[in-house]
Order: sequence, then C-alpha cells, then structure tokens
Amino acid sequence: MTPVRLSICMPTYNFGAFIAETLDSIVPQLRPEVEIVILDGGSTDDTEAAVLPFAREHPQISYIRQAQRGGIDRDMARCVELARGEYCWLFSSDDVMKPGALQRVLSEIGSSLDIYLCGLTLCDKGMKPIVDHTVSNAAWGSIFDLGVATERARYFELAQTTTAIFSFMGSIIFRRSRWQEQLLAESYVGSCWAHVVRILRMIPDGLTVKFLGESLQLKRGENDSFMDKGVVHRFAIAIDGYHRIAAEIFGERSIEAAHVRRVIAIEFPLKAMLLARVQCREQGRMAEIPELDRLVAKTYGDHTLRNSLRRAGYHLVGNTAFKLARGTYRTLRRFGLVPSRK
Repeated sequence: MTPVRLSICMPTYNFGAFIAETLDSIVPQLRPEVEIVILDGGSTDDTEAAVLPFAREHPQISYIRQAQRGGIDRDMARCVELARGEYCWLFSSDDVMKPGALQRVLSEIGSSLDIYLCGLTLCDKGMKPIVDHTVSNAAWGSIFDLGVATERARYFELAQTTTAIFSFMGSIIFRRSRWQEQLLAESYVGSCWAHVVRILRMIPDGLTVKFLGESLQLKRGENDSFMDKGVVHRFAIAIDGYHRIAAEIFGERSIEAAHVRRVIAIEFPLKAMLLARVQCREQGRMAEIPELDRLVAKTYGDHTLRNSLRRAGYHLVGNTAFKLARGTYRTLRRFGLVPSRK
C-alpha cells in the first residue's frame, strides 16, 4: 500500500448542492499518495447521495457520516484525526481546486516545513472569479520560523488579512504530527477559530511557515453558513474572535496583537461598517445597531490617526449620504470612469 503523503480533509454540513463540483475538481488530480477524508456532520440534505458515487469509484475517498453535527471546530479536528497523511490540507466542501494545485502542493511538502499557506481567488456563488484575495505583503516563497521573535514580528507585520493568520482553512496545508501535538482548544469550540489557536500554540516549539502566495483554489462567495444570524453577528465572530486570540495567545500589548488588530481593521473597512448599518435599517434590524456600534469602537480602537478618522467617519456619515456616494461610485464604474476590480 502506498503511504499517504497528503490527506485532503473536508468537514461538511448540508453542502450537497456544491460538494460534487468540489470533488470533480480534485478527483482528476488524485495521486496514489493522496486521500480525501470527508466528514459529514449529519447533513439533512443530499450530501450523502452526492458523495457516495465518488467514494465507490475511488477507494482513496473516505466518507464518514456522523449522527449529528459537531460544529466546524470539532468536525475539523475530527476530520484530521481520521486522516492518515503526513500532511493535511483543510478544504471547504463548496470550493474548487484549481488544475495543477495538488501536484504543486505535493512538490512543496517535500521540503518538510510545518505549514504551507496558499492563496485563493474570490468568486461569486456561481464560481465566476472576481479577484485574487490579498493575504500578505510577503514575497511568494518566503519562509518564516514563527518561533523566532524577529521572524514572527516580520510575518505579522506583512499580514494583510486574517488569512495570513490562518483563518481560512482552505489555505492551510500542515504537518499532521505538529497538529497532533496540541489538543483541541475547548474554550474556543463554537468560535470558528479553534484551529487557529491550535496552530498558534505550536509557536513556542518553533513553527516554520512557507507563504506560497499563489492562488490554488476558487472560493465560493455568497454562501457563508455563518450568515444565518445576520451580517452584524458574522462581523462579531471575526472581530471578537481575533481580538480574543491576539490577547490570549500573545498579550494585548504585544507586537503580534497590535498587528492582528491592524489586520482586522483592514478586513473590516469603514465602507463595510457603513453598509452594514444601512442594511440593518433597511431590513428592520435596528436592534442590532448598538452591537455594530460596539464592533466599530473595538475594530478601530487603537490610538492611530487612521482609526480616529474611521471612527469619526462612521458617526458623521449618514445613511443617506453613504447610499448616495455608493450609487454614484457604481454609476461611474459602469461607465468606466473608475477602475473595476480585476
């Protein structure tokens, strides 16, 4: 039997409408040293019916169905526990792997580092590419040992989104033995970020990370399963979660924590906050505005000129003015008077 070098770990729940497209993108790239482990957290849709034909045809695909959903944090950990590979690539069951991506990863893991971080392309729900997601200002192929204080500070300084701090599971390929050195962070179960804490807790023993940079997958948009409670709640998951991680793992006054907070402010720009406020009013969710106000104060809480301007802008720009400006921008873009996103 060929030893498994790479396990593609795919926790899923009620993504029956998408998972076949995901598998269709991976299966043609399979090699004897690769397996796919699909952990179904008790889906109530046709996920099982979508997956079983693939599993019957390809022995390298394992489909495990749980009686009930464990939640993304537990199901992700369980999926890796079931894997046999030297490395694991966490992969979302509604995303698409680009051609040649699997061979690229197999060639990289031969260098035996702890983590390889790849890029991604943001798409609409129909998988039409919109833009390559910004991750870091680091040069592609850069290697960092996060166990070394100066290298860790540099890595966090270059981070541009929380993807660089391991938020998006589909960007992370890691050595399974290092993952197993840490226990599931029980206090973070339910936060969506238990895997991030598990990785960051490896740092004291040294953690080598290679930033591949290259986009290896298409990420489906408009399909966020954590949007069921509204946009403000979704913002809170990331903002509160990463502020907590920064404080508890590194300490509030640390360089790393300051950069985590900086990245959150980049990831949630003033435009997004204003748009969320407009949506609250238009959708009759006025009760959520005080929570949004809290998140704005927290996101732009560090004492910098930019944050002061962001806070002032949030309170001074009215909903009507914002909607007018947004409409004007869209009109100008339609006529080619401002650049569109590529």
